[in-house]
Parts: sequence; C-alpha cells; structure tokens
Amino acid sequence: MKKNRPTRKQEYTTHSEKETFLLAKKLSQGFKGKEVVLLKGELGTGKTVFAKGLAAGLGLKDFHQVCSPSYVLINIYQAKYPIFHIDLYRLGKDSEIMDLGWEDYLGQGVMIVEWAEKIKFSLDAIRITLRMGKKDQRKITILGSRLNI
Repeated sequence: MKKNRPTRKQEYTTHSEKETFLLAKKLSQGFKGKEVVLLKGELGTGKTVFAKGLAAGLGLKDFHQVCSPSYVLINIYQAKYPIFHIDLYRLGKDSEIMDLGWEDYLGQGVMIVEWAEKIKFSLDAIRITLRMGKKDQRKITILGSRLNI
C-alpha cells in the first residue's frame, strides 16, 4: 500500500518575470530527476517563464530554448536530467490528453506540464498555480509533498 505524503503549501508573490524565473530555478535545484510539475494559470500568467526557470535550475545551459510547445505538444531538453515539457493548451478532450502518450515519460526525467488544469485524473505531482496580481505581480501557489525551497 502506498503511503500518502503530507502536502505542503507555499505561497509567493513575485514582482517581475525575473523573480518568477528565479523562484522556479530555486525550486528545481532540489529535484531528484523524476518530478512531475503541473503548471496552471490563465494565458499570460507566466507558466512558460516558470518552465524556463525550472529548466535553468536543472542545468539547462540555453534555457532560452524553452518555449511553449503549443504546436509540437512535447519538447524534450537535455540537462542534469531529461526535461519533458508538455503543453495541453490545444487539447480539449480527455481522450486527446490520454492519446498523447506523455505517461510513457513518467519516471524518465522531470516532466513539466502547462495547462495542467485539463488533466482530470490523479497524479503525484508538484502543483503550481500562477495568478495575475497588480502590474507585473504574480501570485504563485505551490502544492507538493517534495518541496525544498
């Protein structure tokens, strides 16, 4: 029987893209290589900026290559661990999400999923919600049992 780990909740407010990037970078520096990160938030809240920060923290030298994989659906980057960057924006049906085959990547590296609110099944993951604040502020909530920030 699998033991449930206690979920920790942390909340942050960032005041620029750079601060959002640095928060993500710091978070991923404690990763062990098999994490799933689910990014939720409206268009323009900084999900891709957060993904770039995660990749930078994992040692991806050219983190500028990290872009929203809206048209290819999955981008793979080689860093300290393989990074599987998935974007569900263009997928609407549960069957489309299941047919993507992304579950084959579970445990093979760090998986970063944008538009994760479209996933309707349970998944052991670090859940990050980004919301707009005043001006350039972002309100970021991080839920997970393996948080080291």
